[in-house]
Amino acid sequence: MKRALVTGGSGTLGAAICRALAAAGHHVCIHAHGGAARADALAAEIGAAGGSAQRVVFDVTDAEASGKSLAELLEGGPIQILVNNAGIHDDAVMPGMRHEQWARVIDVSLNGFFNVTQPLLLPMIRTRWGRIVNISSVSALVGNRGQANYAAAKAGLHGATRTLALELASRGITVNAVAPGIIASPMTEGVFSKESIGQLVPMKRAGTPEEVADLVQFLASDRAAYISGQIISINGGMI
Repeated sequence: MKRALVTGGSGTLGAAICRALAAAGHHVCIHAHGGAARADALAAEIGAAGGSAQRVVFDVTDAEASGKSLAELLEGGPIQILVNNAGIHDDAVMPGMRHEQWARVIDVSLNGFFNVTQPLLLPMIRTRWGRIVNISSVSALVGNRGQANYAAAKAGLHGATRTLALELASRGITVNAVAPGIIASPMTEGVFSKESIGQLVPMKRAGTPEEVADLVQFLASDRAAYISGQIISINGGMI
């Protein structure tokens, strides 16, 4: 049984990814920061369904706290599947964006990626098998008004994905990014009306978290061993 860590695992998309990985037979470490109770409930749900899961709580922007929590996690064995899903929005058009908005979004999505991924690499390399999937966004590919901070953070993740894929290719480890478009969640329901989704998405609907989770689960499997360094869109034909 391989061990998987999903950051932001207590959110809507993260939870779907945790369920998919658990259903594939992996032990899932559900990361949370503010959503510890949701992570506990999800771990219990996965356990009741016959899967294996635990929750882990830390702030991905705090390098010291992240390192301490990950060291404790590694005492149980290497993490061979890592899904970097943690991210936040704090939208504003650039002329009105505060420095704090810019810095916080970059800190979670990009610095958080480093703080979590780097400590896990050497133990993963020693197993000569690993899967790293970074959750990005269509905003990083085409831009989006009011999201210069978010688009920049996710675009930075693309460069890190491609570089890390080159560095780890000879070690049996793949590194890819998944860039979802509009995905149904409580967050998007308050932003996109059915009419606006119909205008933006050729398929005329939002994607589901489960559709993204299925893609992530495939990339985390043996079947995806020759796919690495890719930015894979899942957006209903938006681009």
